[in-house]
Amino acid sequence: MFLRIQNSRMQPLRKCLVNSRRAFASADIYTTDPIDPSEAKFGKILIANRGEIACRVINTCKRMGIKTVAIHSDVDSRSLFVRMADEAFCVGPAPTSQSYLNVDAILEAIKNSGAEAVHPGYGFLSENTTFAALLEEEGVTFIGPNSKAIESMGDKIMSKKLANQAKVNCIPGFDGVVDTPEEAIKIAKQIGYPVMIKASAGGGGKGMRVAWNDKEAAEGFRFSKEEAAASFGDDRLLIEKFIDKPRHIEIQFMCDKHGNGVYLNERECSIQRRNQKVIEEAPSTFVNPELRKAMGEQALALAKAVGYDSAGTCEFLVDSQKNFYFLEMNTRLQVEHPITECITGVDLVHQMIRVAKGHPLRINQSQVPLNGWAFESRVYAEDPFKNFGLPSIGRLHRYIEPTNIPRVRCDSGIVEGSEISIYYDPMICKLVTYGPTREDARKTMISALDEYVIRGVNHNISLLRAIMGEESFIRGDTDTGYLKKIWPDGFTGIPLTVETKNHLAAISSCVYVQDDITASSILSSRRLEGTDGASRVWEVQVDIKDERVRASVIRSSNGRYLVNIDGNHLEVSLPESLSQPTIPVSVGDANYVVQVPTRDFAGNIRLRFEGTAFDLKVVPTECAEYLQRMPEKPKPDVSKQVAAPMPGLVKSVAVQVGDVVGENQEVCVVEAMKMQNSLVSLAMGKIKAVLVKEGEAVEEGQLLVELE
Repeated sequence: MFLRIQNSRMQPLRKCLVNSRRAFASADIYTTDPIDPSEAKFGKILIANRGEIACRVINTCKRMGIKTVAIHSDVDSRSLFVRMADEAFCVGPAPTSQSYLNVDAILEAIKNSGAEAVHPGYGFLSENTTFAALLEEEGVTFIGPNSKAIESMGDKIMSKKLANQAKVNCIPGFDGVVDTPEEAIKIAKQIGYPVMIKASAGGGGKGMRVAWNDKEAAEGFRFSKEEAAASFGDDRLLIEKFIDKPRHIEIQFMCDKHGNGVYLNERECSIQRRNQKVIEEAPSTFVNPELRKAMGEQALALAKAVGYDSAGTCEFLVDSQKNFYFLEMNTRLQVEHPITECITGVDLVHQMIRVAKGHPLRINQSQVPLNGWAFESRVYAEDPFKNFGLPSIGRLHRYIEPTNIPRVRCDSGIVEGSEISIYYDPMICKLVTYGPTREDARKTMISALDEYVIRGVNHNISLLRAIMGEESFIRGDTDTGYLKKIWPDGFTGIPLTVETKNHLAAISSCVYVQDDITASSILSSRRLEGTDGASRVWEVQVDIKDERVRASVIRSSNGRYLVNIDGNHLEVSLPESLSQPTIPVSVGDANYVVQVPTRDFAGNIRLRFEGTAFDLKVVPTECAEYLQRMPEKPKPDVSKQVAAPMPGLVKSVAVQVGDVVGENQEVCVVEAMKMQNSLVSLAMGKIKAVLVKEGEAVEEGQLLVELE
């Protein structure tokens, strides 16, 4: 039985047995970092986090023979990380401020479980100086840097001052706290637009805005302040020069309590949307050995200046001339740490635990390897066709990770049937691929994305797959403005060439024919000539977006078809059963893995092709001629309506009935996964109805405000 919190008292929950599948199928990627059974170790570790990072820490603890304790909110009681842990405690209801940021409840869980140490993962309390100091007072080891280092480096204002003192290259900017919009505008003008307004505490893209003028500076101040308060409980802001078209490159380092430190090469994290990373790789195509050494030495110099003693990351912006500038130090484990593990063989969680116990590092700088190449694609529950990714919620009614492919690693905290909720980050999985070369790792990532089955929520695999095949990405020519440069009007799916359009039409035609043959076989009481498809020709029309393609299809044998499209003769091979979640298909010499989540006998087919889902209509040619004569349903006028583009919480409402608003004027703000989204009117008019109020939860597409 799963117990819920009652009267603010924590209820312990003994673990359920976990499917052994979750112990990383690809753990061999980093097992060159062996466990020494003779070393002293912690007996029990509490993980003050949730989801995939909690699972990640638990896996290494199991490898080390250390017992684990999970904490969870009431809505997370059946989550995978809870079932993986040896013990679990509910620490509050769903809102993070009442559970994963509830320090008193977490301290009580530590006391009741007898945990000797706490691993905070990333986010939540991982960079909270007060929490780390409280643990020190209680004699509980914080598996991370000491509280002094967190205080020095976790605060962006202080860290920048210390970086300047340590002679680390820094971005020009204002080091003090910005208190008002007017002050923000004044400072921005002094620095020179564009500027970056960002939260002093925290990271992950929360509380960050780029401003190109006074109006954006005032708005950026407001939204950054609100996001910072909601995400980190600290609304202090700073302003610095925004470097246009930079690369985002970070140095992973590890220091122990004996004065030793090494940097573990770099990761490139330039592909971002809304200052949040989408795809990372290690190493970087842009970094040469000299630049790597210079960045690594500056990262270590700063770490040693504050007595750092755990895993950490120095983030830099690098311009086209290879000039680099300190951005921030993350005093915790990074989301993208797996790709460093792949190219170095170092289990970073293992080393964090060893260092926290007092053991020295095993390697020096000359022994740090750089073997092969690795990518990490952040698979999110979001719709990439809406501003490159607006969150999606729901239950995963089908979920299959591509771990059957060699050199693929899936760091996730979910299984089939898991719920993606409004309360937490919508990440589904960190999909990692590794290879001896960048091209090997890239091709493996393409295969993994094609084989990944996620149904029940929107997801961003179409965007990830499109990036992997895009020419400038293949060349390694990326910067932080990559997505806007490649898709200036927003992501629209993979571009179809004449060849791939014909292949898509041929595959969907054959799916339709195979279903037609199946239906004929079921409905026919006896075998009629042509029922099995022999010697019969299907003349069909395929609607692909706004195009219509005519095709002639002949079934030559079981699963094999001959398709004629505009004089192009294509041989198509399909498996006899189309019920599998992934379907291998060949069209001539081209091989694809497609998914057909839905289809019906009326010819409506949703087919995922090279990552993008296409809603297709396949009908006999004679039917297509009649359909063209059908009147089109008029599209509703939505210019007088403001609807929620994603599920979220209404943070504020700026209008009331009778107000006159102009085009693009803000009417309300909706928060989704701790990000503030300003919703504006699409036309000038008078407010007819305000259908929501502050604090109300809304669904995607829900009408919020209506104009006359």
